[in-house]
Amino acid sequence: MQIAIPIYDGVTALDAIGPYEPLSRVPGTDVRFVGVEAGPVRCDTDALSLVADYAVDDVPSPEVIVVPGGGGSRNENGDALLDWIRVAHETTKWTTSVCTGSLLLGKAGILDGLKATSHWIYLDMLREYGAEPTLDRVVEQGKVVTAAGVSSGIDMALRLIQLEAGDDLAQAIQLSVEYDPQPPVDAGSPQKAPDHIVDLVRKVEQSQAGSG
Repeated sequence: MQIAIPIYDGVTALDAIGPYEPLSRVPGTDVRFVGVEAGPVRCDTDALSLVADYAVDDVPSPEVIVVPGGGGSRNENGDALLDWIRVAHETTKWTTSVCTGSLLLGKAGILDGLKATSHWIYLDMLREYGAEPTLDRVVEQGKVVTAAGVSSGIDMALRLIQLEAGDDLAQAIQLSVEYDPQPPVDAGSPQKAPDHIVDLVRKVEQSQAGSG
């Protein structure tokens, strides 16, 4: 099964690498990082680059696409990337996103009339694309699967593995990567976090979006 992960300047590294890690362990998968052009892209922290080994034109019909988010997804107006997502979606078995990657699916016209999720700060932006936003961590709508913020891409990938190959392989890969979150604090959603932490994160995100 060929899986394409499109990356672009301003991508969040874990949005792409999180699902890549479990998906790459599925026997018979061919995971490809693609860009509008082959070559490095700078992540949103500006401290790391990822490399697209293939141009999108080299991978026209993947069976799965995993669209990561990041500041670039909110500012990305590249017609070539959106066109590729739109056309590839026509023949995919699964079209998925992580975090604000769902905004790119929305811009490509894929989420109209569907429930979808994203990073909690940007959920309402999904309405602009005809989607019904939800705080669920992973949302399945036919072959379209959206995941919430950053780390939820791992959950989404394990769900895809479960759907494609069954519980045993999903559990085996979960164990192989030792995905057993036990954070030292419990503020992983706006429902759990103290109000002042929610406000702090919102201010930081808005500041970064304003400078992007």
